[in-house]
Amino acid sequence: MQVSISKAGARFKTHLPELVGWATVQRAPTMLRSLLLAAAFAAAPTRSASASPGVRTLLFFGDSITAGYGVDPSSAFPALVEGMVRESGLPWKVATAGVSGDTTAGGLARIEWVLRARPDLVFVELGANDGLRGTDPDETRKNLEAIVKRLKKAGARVVLGGMRLPPNYGPDFTRRFEAVFPAVARRRKVPLMPFVLEGVGGRPELNQVDGLHPNEEGHRVVARGVFEFLKPHLERAPAERKSR
Repeated sequence: MQVSISKAGARFKTHLPELVGWATVQRAPTMLRSLLLAAAFAAAPTRSASASPGVRTLLFFGDSITAGYGVDPSSAFPALVEGMVRESGLPWKVATAGVSGDTTAGGLARIEWVLRARPDLVFVELGANDGLRGTDPDETRKNLEAIVKRLKKAGARVVLGGMRLPPNYGPDFTRRFEAVFPAVARRRKVPLMPFVLEGVGGRPELNQVDGLHPNEEGHRVVARGVFEFLKPHLERAPAERKSR
């Protein structure tokens, strides 16, 4: 698990050991992790008026893919996208809120703490663990809709990242699961990146031994795809923020 919620390049995990213990968070069950993170977020730095004028916040909100499970946080796709943003001269800083093992229910439970970062644009990468656990796709859809609705209410623009399942989950369940993401995008009127792991999923050479999590090279492929998808949204003029 890797969470960053402050300045670009700064890792939020530096605030955790003094609060609850980094190893404790890593070993905790998913829901307990959310509670521990909630306590930590209360003491975390947030964006303030002292931030560089004109610099906006891109937040990656997700599970183990966002957290960079199995790789160094600096090699995970959010950190790589951050480098691409910087090299492009775009006026954005990057924050990450990734929790390994998180589900859409867990994401919804911690969304108020995530919003302490005051993001301008949020890339939502949640739902894969719902599918892997056999959660009813209708429940996943409801949770994602609630997440997107709350983020937009807070004044953030949202981009939704779609996920797919391995073929052994059966055609009916797989079809219902994969239909969740375009349905949420249509209903909530947000852009959809059809598959976050495009070019990586199903390719052993780009994944760790579990076949589910990208290795360092896989994260580089994911980062390029995510950045290219996000770039037009990063280049847009900022909209006036709504009241929270």
